[in-house]
Amino acid sequence: MIDLGISKMALIGAVALIVIGPEKLPRVARTVGTLLGKAQRYVADVKAEVNRSMELDELRKMRDTVQQAASNVEQAVQTYASDFEQQIQGPESSVESDPVYPSYRHPQKNWRLKRGATPRWYKVRHGTRTHVQSGSARVARFRPKKPQV
Repeated sequence: MIDLGISKMALIGAVALIVIGPEKLPRVARTVGTLLGKAQRYVADVKAEVNRSMELDELRKMRDTVQQAASNVEQAVQTYASDFEQQIQGPESSVESDPVYPSYRHPQKNWRLKRGATPRWYKVRHGTRTHVQSGSARVARFRPKKPQV
């Protein structure tokens, strides 16, 4: 890389002052500064893009290794499952029998009882009403009793 010290910078500045002249030197210096800034931003963008592509390649390699490991595990599970099925069936049960399913039984829904999705223990714990009363029934329930004379 080019080693620019203070002495070399002073020499370049003096030559630029003589060649360009004092009236055009500030405009040229501004232009050179903007061009150097654009070049630095371009280099930083290229570095960032290279880093992103390298990270992307690493992630692809990692994804491939994870997929390979998952497929190996899946194959191992399938082989163990098939071996287990063969051990359970055994050589003496070579005749295939139909599986026995229980007969269907209607759930016997009680149409008078409304069942919500919230369990009763949850309602009890959180103080939710479980029985619905009309307003008059509630007033009658909590009306003070008349003293007996």
